[in-house]
Amino acid sequence: MRILHTSDWHLGRQFHGQSLEADHAAVLDQVYEALITHTPNVLIIAGDIYDRASPPASAVRQFNAFIKRVASTTESAIVMIAGNHDSGDRIESMSIMTDPNRALIRGPLIADERPLVLEHVNGPVAFSALPFGYEFAARECFDSTEIESPADVIRAQIAAAKAHVPEDTRWVIVAHAFVAGASPSESERNLGRTVGGIETVPADVFDGANYVALGHLHRPQTVEHDHIRYSGSPLAFGFDESDANKSMSLVELSKEGAVTVKEIPFAPIRQVRTLRGKLSDFIASGQASDDFIKVVLTDEGRLIDPMKQVRGLYPNASVLSYERDEIPHDVTPAEGVKAALTQPVDVIGEFLTHLRGTSQTEPETAIIDASLTSLTEAEG
Repeated sequence: MRILHTSDWHLGRQFHGQSLEADHAAVLDQVYEALITHTPNVLIIAGDIYDRASPPASAVRQFNAFIKRVASTTESAIVMIAGNHDSGDRIESMSIMTDPNRALIRGPLIADERPLVLEHVNGPVAFSALPFGYEFAARECFDSTEIESPADVIRAQIAAAKAHVPEDTRWVIVAHAFVAGASPSESERNLGRTVGGIETVPADVFDGANYVALGHLHRPQTVEHDHIRYSGSPLAFGFDESDANKSMSLVELSKEGAVTVKEIPFAPIRQVRTLRGKLSDFIASGQASDDFIKVVLTDEGRLIDPMKQVRGLYPNASVLSYERDEIPHDVTPAEGVKAALTQPVDVIGEFLTHLRGTSQTEPETAIIDASLTSLTEAEG
């Protein structure tokens, strides 16, 4: 069986205040082309379909148009769950009019977690869709006061799902969680409490599954085992993902339950990049770009309105900083004050030497002398 695993679309999201609607339209077209080209049996969307519980109308229209297109022109089934950014009730509402033999959509937690079982020439495959849920909701859903962490929530969901998986059936779990050992990005919202690593879920909670299609973390990666995988987000949402290679995962599930994964790269219409150098060099290069840019200037002095000049080349420049501000200062304690406190000019000079590694210049000495003289006269 062939599965196209995606997640973390975050429709309706902005990048530093700039709309990503066109960028999302491009990657949704690429997901559709992958469905047409590779004809997977199932499309998985492992949570965070939208960027917030009440997405803008444009994002809802964008998603609805995509689902309508997939349903009417492909034969792929759809398995979809709510993530921590989604409204579970909004996602659940999509299941009302869908074909239960072709779609499994989960919004809120459910105690009677029944899978979508798809027949295949190599035998049936059961898909369990486990939406994101907080501990308080899980305690109510599963009538248990012992659920105290995200790992407990997942364990309860898996126990409920496993009870309905037929024997001798390959099993795929779709979940939205932070599995221990995975690498996060800056743009992901915490799932809740994080003290002592309580936010993370151990990989062994998924024992028994042939493939685990995960959402929440934005970097494509496997965790501990090849069959436990994040597809990652289709777009970079932070500058820590500059030049990141985004992809969707095409999964082949063998008759014996083994998996092989092929990454299908996304081609975003705008990259997220970090550029470093002097402002004059950027201007002289004349290399304009519509990419989202973070500029780190290596100029020693402060410049007048550098962002205005940068945006002449990079209209989507979002962040500007100076390299010297990013270098941590040496906070090693001084060995001791050597200058006599009765000589304030020498004390200030010693301080400057310790702070920046160079002694004060003659113009600086003149300024210090003049300031101290002025203070002395004012006190007198």
